[in-house]
Amino acid sequence: MDNTIKAFRLISSLEALSFLVLLGIAMPLKYIWDMPQMVQTVGMAHGVLFVMYVMGAIYMWKKLNWTFSVLMIVILCSVVPFGPFYVERKYL
Repeated sequence: MDNTIKAFRLISSLEALSFLVLLGIAMPLKYIWDMPQMVQTVGMAHGVLFVMYVMGAIYMWKKLNWTFSVLMIVILCSVVPFGPFYVERKYL
């Protein structure tokens, strides 16, 4: 497998995990137990990974000759919990 695809898969997995940690752990800590520190840390990491994911999706679009609709599906999957895992299985 090409190294760029491996790198995108890694970014995709990390982005998905950071989103799940943000929604499942950090947000409840903030809003239920009044502990906002984890949201700041995980939120920043997730934001960086999200930008890297979108940039990587655009690169993969060109590299793998995806149609524009596939690119839009891949990008929309980044805002759905577990979406990037679907992208890894279906499009990579």
